Amino acid sequence: MLATAQKYTLADYEALPEGAPYQLIHGELVISPTPTPYHQKILGRILCKVLKFAEQSDLGQVFPSPIDVYFNDDNAYQPDVVFVSTERLDIIGETNVQGAPDLVVEVLSSNAKRDLVDKKDVYEAFGVKEYWIIDPERKSIDVLENTLGKYGNEFRLYSRARNGEGAVESKVLTGLSVEAGYVFAPLHKK
Repeated sequence: MLATAQKYTLADYEALPEGAPYQLIHGELVISPTPTPYHQKILGRILCKVLKFAEQSDLGQVFPSPIDVYFNDDNAYQPDVVFVSTERLDIIGETNVQGAPDLVVEVLSSNAKRDLVDKKDVYEAFGVKEYWIIDPERKSIDVLENTLGKYGNEFRLYSRARNGEGAVESKVLTGLSVEAGYVFAPLHKK
């Protein structure tokens, strides 16, 4: 008989010490790797653009990681950047976000499969309207829009920048444009 891995729930996740570097992904407690300085620089640049744009027009609230986003009893994530529109601020609680944010940004790192498959599927199914995937290695940004497809919610490519060139645009934050060259600027200037 094969041993099965223990399935964890939100109750188990909430019992972890504050600041524990875990996410609950499909009932599995997954440790989040410590981000690299380059990851954090990219994150900071994206955060500044999204935060400034959202605050200028009072469009909603923007949060950087770590902030818990609860989807169901098996999934609690800490996306790199979260945006919740003014109309949906009621999903923001004292200690977490309860439900799908309007926009989520993930900067890929050593656990890229989790962001590209596991978390993406949950973001899609639970109705995250827009998902930004930033790949530091390829210097690419994909903006995915959640649409109603044949079988329910479905992410489709909305905007893309490749090889550190071009710009991406947001559909959720209409008018927001982010240059890839700015996002992927070198960590050290020469």
